[in-house]
Amino acid sequence: MPPRKRAATRPVAARRASTKVATDNTEPVDAAVLAPIGVLAPVDPILPPWESLGLLPDVMRAVTAAGYTVPTPIQAQAIPIAMRGGDVMGLAQTGTGKTAAFTLPIVNRLSGGPRRLRALILTPTRELCQQVDASFRKYGQFADVDVAPIYGGVAYEPQERALSTGVDVLVATPGRMIDHMERGNVSLDNLEVLVLDEADRMLDMGFAPQINRIVSGISPYRQTLLFSATMPPEVEALARKYLRRPTVVQVGRRSQAAHTVRHAVYPVPGSRKTALLVSLLQEHAMDSVLVFTRTKHGADRVVHGLQDASIEATAMHADKTQAQRNAALEAFRSGAIRVLVATDIAQRGLDISGISHVVNYDVPGQAEDYIHRIGRTGRAAQTGDAFTFMAPDEIAMVRTIERVLGNPIDRISMPGFDFG
Repeated sequence: MPPRKRAATRPVAARRASTKVATDNTEPVDAAVLAPIGVLAPVDPILPPWESLGLLPDVMRAVTAAGYTVPTPIQAQAIPIAMRGGDVMGLAQTGTGKTAAFTLPIVNRLSGGPRRLRALILTPTRELCQQVDASFRKYGQFADVDVAPIYGGVAYEPQERALSTGVDVLVATPGRMIDHMERGNVSLDNLEVLVLDEADRMLDMGFAPQINRIVSGISPYRQTLLFSATMPPEVEALARKYLRRPTVVQVGRRSQAAHTVRHAVYPVPGSRKTALLVSLLQEHAMDSVLVFTRTKHGADRVVHGLQDASIEATAMHADKTQAQRNAALEAFRSGAIRVLVATDIAQRGLDISGISHVVNYDVPGQAEDYIHRIGRTGRAAQTGDAFTFMAPDEIAMVRTIERVLGNPIDRISMPGFDFG
């Protein structure tokens, strides 16, 4: 394949405009922790217009086509740094636009360049891999940038064909990426940009050995972008190991829930949770509802209970094939079904607009997981509701969540359901 012509010189970013937006949820990072990792980006309440970020015309055309009018805080702060080639450690709650904060500068960098693998994005789940792949296709639709998603649960052959024809960007889960490396299907010799997306979740899922193995084969002179909703010590250690004096960009407090979400706790015996869910779905305007359970079998039991009450629902968990998971997501996204019941496999990477309610059927085992779960609603400044069903043995965990949030959550007593 003949090399592609390089694009014209990128325009220099213009001065910031004076369009003011509220940034009440932005607080300084913990300098004592982050300063040894890299420099801290200043928190600027003034967001620039898209035109001032220096994106190429073809990339700006895609931004306009997507209907974006002003960048989010994480995008406004991270994109200029990434475009200058600096390493970035981005910390922001879910639903704040982290994906575009790294996809746009990468598309801008690769546009018009040679056809070879130049960027790798590692994600923890198949669903997030699909979401990032879709973002690259959306933002690169006018820029001649080719992307391929690489994840498990599907056949190797289509992925091998995509790799053999040559791509600019790979979006991959760690396990399947290593499989293709061992088969000799992919070379990282020319890689320029590495992105670790949802780094905290990847470490939670035990991907540290795979990440280490993949990164060991990449030039140390690459650009590395790490994005995470939280920064536990393991992520801090990862940043120290793989990032070179990054600029740390943080929007909002660590462990902060979106301020557009309304929270409520429903005290209820464990044996009455399905009946309470049916009652709420029948009596309230709950248009698009994502329900989280602790176990796969629990998700299936909830779906059966809802179907017995003539409520359309489907389950999504690790025992489902990738085709079944895709079908469940598409049915939920299109509105064909009203309720999606899932395990925590869906707490990250599920970017579906218009989810009106998140229901914690089971209280999550960690306060951080509560933040990620409810981040599926109230996204992109929309409002949403987060309901948590609290059995007597879950009271202590709810109180822990309240301490992390910094506020008590309203209790709603439903007649016939409250355990008193």
